[in-house]
Amino acid sequence: MKSIDLVIPSFNEEGNIKSLFERIVNLNIKNYKLRLLFVDDGSKDDTLFEIKKLVKKKNGLKVSYISFSRNFGHQVALKAGIDHSKADAVISMDADLQHPPELIPKLIKKWEDGAEIVYTIRKDDENVSWFKRNTASLFYHLLNYLSGLQISHGAADFRLLDKKVIQALKLYNEKNLFIRGLVTAIGFKKESIEYTPELRVWGVSKYSIKKMILFALDGITSFSVKPLHFATYFGLLLSFFSGGYGIYAIIIFFTSDSVVTGWASVLTSVLFIGGVQLIILGILGEYLGKLFIQSKGRPNYLISEKDI
Repeated sequence: MKSIDLVIPSFNEEGNIKSLFERIVNLNIKNYKLRLLFVDDGSKDDTLFEIKKLVKKKNGLKVSYISFSRNFGHQVALKAGIDHSKADAVISMDADLQHPPELIPKLIKKWEDGAEIVYTIRKDDENVSWFKRNTASLFYHLLNYLSGLQISHGAADFRLLDKKVIQALKLYNEKNLFIRGLVTAIGFKKESIEYTPELRVWGVSKYSIKKMILFALDGITSFSVKPLHFATYFGLLLSFFSGGYGIYAIIIFFTSDSVVTGWASVLTSVLFIGGVQLIILGILGEYLGKLFIQSKGRPNYLISEKDI
């Protein structure tokens, strides 16, 4: 009998663990050995306590857990679950119940039909703010353009991965993980399923605007060096126009008696060029920072305790 691991990153989700478990049990999946592998991402509440209570239950559904020594981030928690899986397939999903467990049989059916990656595409309803919908759309447009990947708009971390894909992902040991990009980049046969996220019943979103911006930066800089190219092109363009303006100023100085001297235009030019230089240095810093962190060779996560 084939086995399937449900990898579930969890951070401060104590009020959702029991409900998620019960909904998965109610699916009554009997053709596979099903295991719930919770990855506690350094929760500050009783998330781990609630997971341990499930481990003690005797109902035919195996529950295991990994607990980090601190919070390492959602993408790292996903990778840890994948690293510790030996199943024939892995289904990753969040613990906040916005990924409907009732979609799991459909993911499995696509896998049985030959798909090696079955990913989900989030379809937001009218309750999602205009700002979130449009910034998400801008992010995917920008990421696809810069990276050359074709990540579907609304692609979520709710997906099924075949064992071949799991083995491929285990080879990656990047520090700034963007698993949606990795899953797209490694190939294999893919199928998709659309879903509408459920409203949160308990808890709050862990993704602040700051975290979303950092997540977007990781996604773009992990798969593309085009921002560096743009910085080069922009620098050359500015140099061209600056040189042209310099020649124009010299000609006017020697051929005209009506030259008005002043500091405003000089100050504006200096501030503009200085701002551009800082932006270019910032882009360079993003890449150099990633190289610096990667070069240290530190582990992506540290496990405090586990039961697997």
